[in-house]
Amino acid sequence: MSEARHNWSKEEILEIYNKPLMELLYEAATVHRKNHDPNTVQVSTLLSIKTGGCPEDCGYCPQAARYHTDIEGNDLMAVSQVKAQALRAKASGSSRVCMGAAWRNVKDGPEFEQVLEMVRTINKLDMEVCCTLGMITENQAKRLAEAGLYAYNHNLDTSEDYYKDVISTRAFEDRLDTIENVRKSNVTVCSGGIIGMGEALEDRAGMLVALTSLNPQPESVPINALVAVEGTPMEDIEPVSIWDMIRMVATTRIVMPETQVRLSAGRTEMSREGQAMCFFAGANSIFAGDKLLTTPNPDVNEDMEMFKMLGLNPQKPFTKVSQPKTVEAKDSQLKPMGEKPKWSRPGHSIERNENAKQKAKIVE
Repeated sequence: MSEARHNWSKEEILEIYNKPLMELLYEAATVHRKNHDPNTVQVSTLLSIKTGGCPEDCGYCPQAARYHTDIEGNDLMAVSQVKAQALRAKASGSSRVCMGAAWRNVKDGPEFEQVLEMVRTINKLDMEVCCTLGMITENQAKRLAEAGLYAYNHNLDTSEDYYKDVISTRAFEDRLDTIENVRKSNVTVCSGGIIGMGEALEDRAGMLVALTSLNPQPESVPINALVAVEGTPMEDIEPVSIWDMIRMVATTRIVMPETQVRLSAGRTEMSREGQAMCFFAGANSIFAGDKLLTTPNPDVNEDMEMFKMLGLNPQKPFTKVSQPKTVEAKDSQLKPMGEKPKWSRPGHSIERNENAKQKAKIVE
């Protein structure tokens, strides 16, 4: 096993990223084989349990209420609906269900209680449960853990320097504080970012510096390619090259040897050959299903065909970390605290985000 380093510099990471491609692939594949089974890839299903209406201004996101997109919003799903979707995902080969809600942060109350029941329900199906619900407090993280949550996703999105050009409604530090709150429970951390948002290579390296500096490093790192959605501030950005994705996956694998690297959004634009190179470079997880929250994703049957062609096997649940126990609501030792944390609102404005907001008002 390679030992994880927490003191990578941006210059060191850029040097790795810019290596001749064949050297980079060889090094990444070598690290991958030392730490993981190269023929096993985890299949996860991402489910939007509450869609649209988010008050944030993330420049890439079609769920922000302030932009005009064709996303159809829905209220929080029922526990029975989530269970049915989880059973369907399990039958198609998924070992993890990740539930996403378009919230700025979790608020104690009936909706959070409903999410906790979803977590209990899916964990009892012997599937890993992941949630991405926005910013959370330590008590909320511990309540999710008590319900049986396996992982919490909270992406850094990009480097701290570029972050202020993407989002103005919360600070980079809020992201780190949320991850720290999750670490105070026994829930694993899933945190990565998006490439192709107009950032420089230095920003990609900067994001990896921030992720590798976390101790312990996230157990899971999604690498997303921007899916430019009409109506969002980033609607006109050209898709990122497959070579950029391969380099980003390979670099992530080298600097985070023990982490599951997730090939996430943008796979519909990738050929099977491109995806195969990402797997060779160290990606060992994908999201299956026809949608990733709101953006298109390859059909699960296509993925299974690709797995067969490449000789890949779906990873079984709880391979990396043992299954958490579920405590029923009536037996819970933790109670809602009704917290109202002061998550930051930096207050600066981002021109392209403001333009998209004004354009939405005109359309309405």
